[in-house]
Amino acid sequence: MLVKTFQAPTMAEALRLVKAELGPDAMILSTKKEKQGGILGFFSKQVVKVTAAIDPHRPAAPAPQPLRERPERERTTKEEFENSMLAPLARELRDLREKVEVMAKRDEELRQRQSEQISTPAEQQGKGGDGGINLNNIPRQDLEEIKKMLLNTLVRSQEGGIKSVQWPDATPQGATTGADLPTEKPPLARELERQGIEPDLQGKILETVNTLPMGQGEETLKGRLGEAFGRLIRFAGTLRMKKNAPRIIALVGPTGVGKTTTTAKLAAMYALNRGNKVALITMDIFRVGAVEQLKTYTKIMGIPLEVASTPKELERAVERHADCDLILIDTAGRSHKDSDKLEEMKGFLETTIQSDIYLCLSATTKDRELEEILNRFSIFPISKVVFTKLDECESVGCIVNLLLKANLQIAYFTTGQRVPEDIEVATSEKLAELILKEGAQ
Repeated sequence: MLVKTFQAPTMAEALRLVKAELGPDAMILSTKKEKQGGILGFFSKQVVKVTAAIDPHRPAAPAPQPLRERPERERTTKEEFENSMLAPLARELRDLREKVEVMAKRDEELRQRQSEQISTPAEQQGKGGDGGINLNNIPRQDLEEIKKMLLNTLVRSQEGGIKSVQWPDATPQGATTGADLPTEKPPLARELERQGIEPDLQGKILETVNTLPMGQGEETLKGRLGEAFGRLIRFAGTLRMKKNAPRIIALVGPTGVGKTTTTAKLAAMYALNRGNKVALITMDIFRVGAVEQLKTYTKIMGIPLEVASTPKELERAVERHADCDLILIDTAGRSHKDSDKLEEMKGFLETTIQSDIYLCLSATTKDRELEEILNRFSIFPISKVVFTKLDECESVGCIVNLLLKANLQIAYFTTGQRVPEDIEVATSEKLAELILKEGAQ
């Protein structure tokens, strides 16, 4: 066990030194403040000493990825994308081409038999009057043109995206055409369906992907899906601070979605990683241990924590930290079925301060329940949504369904319990990665 003491002017700076030298897995053994220097007790400076330890034989954890880092491009080519999306069409065209060649062969055999038989014009006319397609009436030149058309259609589809092939309605009754043959869904369509995205929204996404212009060089299916999400869904991006006033964000949501932990993660993201001046206020005085949990986080991060149980206390707490860049408010969890409590919280926030309302939702919630929660919490002026517990859900189709149908703006994803590592700014690239994490790349 390697034990070392770090000294810095502030707790936050000391924790940065611990993390820089011992890594994120270091254990904090003790912290204390003491005065150093000065003459006869005067002019001394207060410093913070943090004692930390780490097992030198334990393998170091990989460094966390930057919040905005784009996912590494997969090893694939434009040809792989085209092959995966055009395979069903290519099979259909191949089957149709084989049918045309069979028709041409039968026509040739029929011509040979007719040359050996003596038939009257009336008899020949009777053979062709069954109401279907008479191969005698199709010149060989026309059959060759049909084959060329099939090949040209495939080439045009590969150059300009997937297009459906329309055939004339002149097929004999009971015959089978290429359009009637069962076709396998493209990999992207199968993955969207597996993730639980609703059928009409699947079509909207696929249509957007197919209408995107082909780029230069290599492209991944994940990249094209991310670009499509960027056109269909609103992503908030990195939080922008105000110049002369603090940005105030209140997190609301049903019980058990992880609002308190998400609040601590946001505080750490902007206080420790980005150097903003942050204050934290909690209104959650009903849940056992909620205040103590936040006290532990704020003490480690070196940021102030206020507890407000009335609208007046909340207003005064905000005024005391008017010099901060960001003020985060953790509200008490409320059941979406308890209308009275929701109205009470709405009045609590509206009569005191002007804040952005972020709705926290769990990615493990079913689609119908998510819609019900959103409907009940719509009494608040919801600015953005945060999806939590992505590490616990089997599929993320519910996220896409809600964002597309309600036209919501999404701000953050959380993917675990660690503070502050398991939170990141929501991006179209990350959403595409979540959809295709186990499917086609």
